[in-house]
Amino acid sequence: MAIKQQVMALNPARKGNMGRLNSSQPLYVYDTLIAQPWLKGVIAQIRGEKAIPGVDAGDEKAVKKAREGLKRQLPIRAIHYSKFRNNHRSSEDAVPESFLFQTTIDVDDVEYVDAALEKARELNCSNTIWKGKLLHLEYSARKKLHIDIRMPMGMTIEETQKAYCEAAGIPYDKSCITPERIIFITDKDSEIYRSKEWYGVLPDEEIKARREAFLKRGLTIDGKGIPSGAAIQPAQPGNSHRADDDYISHTGGSQKADGLAAQEAESASEKNLIAFDLFQDSAGLKGMNIDTIGSRHSSLLAIMSAGASRVMSEEELMKVVAKRMPSYYQENDCHQLIHDFYSKYGDSSKPFSRDVIRVNALAEQAAKSLLAGDCKSPERLAGSMLNVQSNACVQSSTASYPPPPPMPGKLPKLVKLLISKTPEIYQPAVAHAIFPPLATHLWNTRFRYIDNVEHEATLMTCLLAGTGAGKSCVQMPISMIMEDIRKRDQENLKREKEWKEEMMRKGANKDKRKRPDNLIIQEIDADMTNPAFVMRTAEAKGHFLYTSLNEIDQFDALKGIGNQHFRIMCLAFDPGNQYGQTRVGTQSVTERVTVRFNWNASTTIQKGQRYFSKVLTDGPLSRINFCTIPQREIGDKIPVYGTYDDQFRKELKPYIENLCMATGLIDCPEAYRLAEILSEENADFSQVTQNRIYENFTFRANVIAYLKACVLYVANGCRWEPEIEDFIRWSERYDLWCKMRFFEEDIQKANNVGEHSNKRGPSNLLQSLPDTFTEQQVVEARAALGLSEEGTAHLLSTWVYRKYVKRGSENYHSNSYHSFTKLKYRCDGQELSQ
Repeated sequence: MAIKQQVMALNPARKGNMGRLNSSQPLYVYDTLIAQPWLKGVIAQIRGEKAIPGVDAGDEKAVKKAREGLKRQLPIRAIHYSKFRNNHRSSEDAVPESFLFQTTIDVDDVEYVDAALEKARELNCSNTIWKGKLLHLEYSARKKLHIDIRMPMGMTIEETQKAYCEAAGIPYDKSCITPERIIFITDKDSEIYRSKEWYGVLPDEEIKARREAFLKRGLTIDGKGIPSGAAIQPAQPGNSHRADDDYISHTGGSQKADGLAAQEAESASEKNLIAFDLFQDSAGLKGMNIDTIGSRHSSLLAIMSAGASRVMSEEELMKVVAKRMPSYYQENDCHQLIHDFYSKYGDSSKPFSRDVIRVNALAEQAAKSLLAGDCKSPERLAGSMLNVQSNACVQSSTASYPPPPPMPGKLPKLVKLLISKTPEIYQPAVAHAIFPPLATHLWNTRFRYIDNVEHEATLMTCLLAGTGAGKSCVQMPISMIMEDIRKRDQENLKREKEWKEEMMRKGANKDKRKRPDNLIIQEIDADMTNPAFVMRTAEAKGHFLYTSLNEIDQFDALKGIGNQHFRIMCLAFDPGNQYGQTRVGTQSVTERVTVRFNWNASTTIQKGQRYFSKVLTDGPLSRINFCTIPQREIGDKIPVYGTYDDQFRKELKPYIENLCMATGLIDCPEAYRLAEILSEENADFSQVTQNRIYENFTFRANVIAYLKACVLYVANGCRWEPEIEDFIRWSERYDLWCKMRFFEEDIQKANNVGEHSNKRGPSNLLQSLPDTFTEQQVVEARAALGLSEEGTAHLLSTWVYRKYVKRGSENYHSNSYHSFTKLKYRCDGQELSQ
C-alpha cells in the first residue's frame, strides 16, 4: 500500500492541557519527542526503575500518588483522528475526514502482556482477517501494552476492538472506543514495532471504499451514528434467533447440526456462494481460512459488512455459511451474530453501493457461466476489485536523518494547477517556488499578522538540491506565472532603450529629455548593480521587484561596498524598511526606497551552505523559504513533464487577475487563526526539544506560512479553501525541516565559536586554584582556558614578584620549588604576609 503521508494529533508538552491536541503533525515531531531524555527519565520513575526525588520509596501510598502525578506529565496522542477543530480535543471537534481507520488495543492487565504481545505478532502473519493489520507495538507508561491495528473494512471502532480482543484472548476495554480517545506517549526504548503505515493517510481509493462501506450500513464516513442499539458483540448463549432450536444447545454444541448443516449447505445457490467469496476478497480475506477458531467471528462480520448482507437474505446467508464455514455454522455464536447483524443493519430500502452492484453482477455472470459449463473461478472475476490487504510483517528501517514531511494528498486548487505538469518527485519544490512570483503581482496589499504588524507578501525561496537533481523544474511554472508581468516589462524596456539611444545621439550641450515616467520594470536582471537596483525600486512605485537566479551567487552583483546583498535579503522581508544611496554626481542615483524584492534562487546544497556560512546567525536564513529535491535512485527513469498549453494559461488567468486587483489591508480570519495555531504548535515542539535554533527559525517561518496562506486566499477571490490549512501546515514544517537539515549543525558551531570568550566573562585564574597548589595545576588551569603550557613559569614568577603567592608549602616538602601557597585571593578569604 502506498502511504504518502503520516500524521497524528498530539500534545507534545510536558504537563500539557489534556483538552488540546496539535492537529496533523508529521511523524518526525513524534520521533523527536520520544527521543527526549526528560521523557525517558519520567517513564523510568513511573516504572520504579528510578527514584522519585522527595518521595519515600517505602511509603507505597506516597509512591503511587507520585507516579500518578508523573503520568499526568506525559505528552498524549490521539488514536483515531489526525485533526480536531481549533485543536480542541472532543468527540464533536474530531474532523470526520481525518479518521485514520486505525485503533489502539490497551492491554491494561500485566498478566496478559506477554501473551498478547506474542498473539499480536502471530495474528499479523496469520491466514486470518488480522493479517498485516498490526501497525505498532509499545509498552505503556506502566510497562503494559498498546497494540495499534488497522481496522478491517466496514468494521467500526467498537466492533474492531471486540473482535480483536476475542481473537487475541485478551479483555476488552470499552474506554478505548471513544472518538477523542488518547493515550500517553512513552519513550523511544518502549517502542517494540512500527509499521510504515502507522498513522498513514490511506490512498484515496481505499478511503473512498472504506467510507462507502460505512455509509451503506447507515453510518457516517467515520463509522459513527449506529442507527439503534450497540455495536455487534460476540454472541452469548440465550434466547436469540434460532438459539433455542432443538439442534443447538445453549453451550453452542451440536446435537443434530451435522445433518441440518449439510442440508442447508446443499441448498445454497451458486450465485450466493460466488458473491460470498467475492465479498471475502473485498474484505481483505482473500485466500484465508475464515473458519478458524479465534478469528471466524470477526471474519464473518467483515464479510457481512463488505456487502454480503445486502445481496442475500438472512436465510440465504445461513445456507452459504453452512457451506463456507461449516465448523462455525454449528456454533450458537454464528447464528446469533447473523441475526443481530440483520436486525440492526438490514435495510432493503437502501440503494446498493457501486461495489455491491459490481459484486452482485459478477456473481450472477459467474453463476450463469457455471451453468453453461464455463469453469471460470470467482478469483479471476474479482481480479479488478480493490485489494486492501496489508503486508506489514517486518519493521521498517529508519534513515539516519528523518525524511521531509510528505506533501498532503489534497491541495488548494491553485497549487494543484501549478504542479499538475510537474513530475511527482519535483512537486514539493515547485509547490514552494511558486509563491514569490505569485506575490509579485500584489501591489499596495497588506496583511495583519498575529503580532499586530502589517506585512506585505515578501517571499523569497531558495532551492537546495544535489547536482543533476533537476533544479530547473521550477522554471516553467515561474515563467507561466510571470508571463503577464514580462509582457508589460518588455514594453517599458523598449521605452527605456529608446530614451537611452536618444540621449546618446544628443551632444553634451543640447537639452536632454527627462527619463520617461511610469517606467515600471518589475523583473530585474540577475547581474544588476546596487545603484541600478535602487533606481528600479524607486521607479516601481511600490510594486515588487522580482528575479529568478540559476545560482545563488549571482546575488554578488548587488554586494556594493560590503555585503549589501545580504542586507537587501533581510530588508526585503522586513516591513517599513528603508534603503538607498546618496551620491554627489548629477548623473548618479540618489534615492531612499522601501525594498520590495521577491526572488527565487537555486544552488547545490554544498554551495548554498558555503554561501550563507558567514551570515548563519545574522538573519538571512530565517527570512528565506528553503526547499529541496530528494535524490533519485541510480538508474531511475527520467521524469517526464506535462505540457504548459493554452488551457493551462486559461485556468491560471483568473488567479493572476485576482492578485492584480487586490489592494489595501486584507483580512483573512482563517489564515490569522491558522497562524495562531501553528505558533502554539511551534512553541510546544520547541519546549519539548529545548532546541533554540529551531525556535528561532519558527518565528519567521510562521510569518512566511501566514503570507502564503494570504496569497492563496486572495488568488482564490478572497475565498478560503479547507485544503489551504493542511498545505500551509506542511509548507511550514517542510521549510523548517530544510533549515534544520542543512544549517543546524553549522549554526551550532558558529554559536559556540561566537560565545566562547563570553560564557564566563573575565576570570581570575588565581581564584580558581586551591590555597596550596603545584605548577602542574596551573598548567591544567591554563589549558582549560585554551592557553599553552609555555608561559606558565613567567606567570608564576610574576605572581611571586607581586606577592600574590610564595614558593613552598607544608604539603609539598619534597619539591618545594614547584609548589606554591596563595597570599591573596585565598579560598578562606584571608590575606597572608610573606
